Amino acid sequence: MDSFFNLSKLFWFFARPDHFLVWMLLLGLFSLWVGWRRLGIGLLVGDLVLLLCIMLMPLGDALMMPLESRFPQPDRNLKVDGIIVLGGGELAEESVYWHQPQINQAGERLMLIPVLAHQFPKAKILFSGGSGSVLRPEFKGGDVAKAYLDSAGLSGRVLIERDSRNTHENAINTIKLLGGVPKGNWLLVTSAYHMPRSIGIFRRQGWELTPYPVDYYALSDDGLHLAPGLWNNLSEIEIALREWVGLLAYYLSGKTSQLLPGPLPAPESEAL
Repeated sequence: MDSFFNLSKLFWFFARPDHFLVWMLLLGLFSLWVGWRRLGIGLLVGDLVLLLCIMLMPLGDALMMPLESRFPQPDRNLKVDGIIVLGGGELAEESVYWHQPQINQAGERLMLIPVLAHQFPKAKILFSGGSGSVLRPEFKGGDVAKAYLDSAGLSGRVLIERDSRNTHENAINTIKLLGGVPKGNWLLVTSAYHMPRSIGIFRRQGWELTPYPVDYYALSDDGLHLAPGLWNNLSEIEIALREWVGLLAYYLSGKTSQLLPGPLPAPESEAL
């Protein structure tokens, strides 16, 4: 597991879109310096064209929409026995520095817990999230969640799992903390783009959960419309591309049984 975790972080350091644009720029400048004029100019022009396109259009929608639309919202009248909330929306180091819980764009995962606790007062709730950082693993999302839930008066209601470094470990550690796969209907709360991989991982462990997707990004199928904003558009591409790479890596390593997990077919009685 350590090798998978470390290799995945190393690969993404070089492959993430913002870094890739920097590598293109550096390689273009190096090519000009050593006299490879045609290659250098091609790389620099390509880099500039990509930046302009990303600055003007939310091209990440084309990658994001198939992920976010994969699972529908659950029936709000479902009987719910338990709720699993995956971390990823916490800014753990910033929370320690400023002495209060800090969240990022995926903070809706954590913020939804009080709502669900009120909506399903008898359901068990478990938050799973540690640190995905190689450089600063001591700062954990579970600690941020605990501080937030304590302030919301829910400290005794929610179990906290704080050792997971990725989604596969979320599933393994959650099942271990619960003493095995529990019976009943459990919700899985995570970002909509992250739901296919998450469901696939828990499904591989023999646990079929009801998806409760949150934190949506895409507003179109292809992103071919004007919406200026370099940082926002590049961030969406990075998040979506990382998720597609994660889906492929988890499928090839046997952590999921499908490349793009989706809803199970309805039973024949329901289909009729």
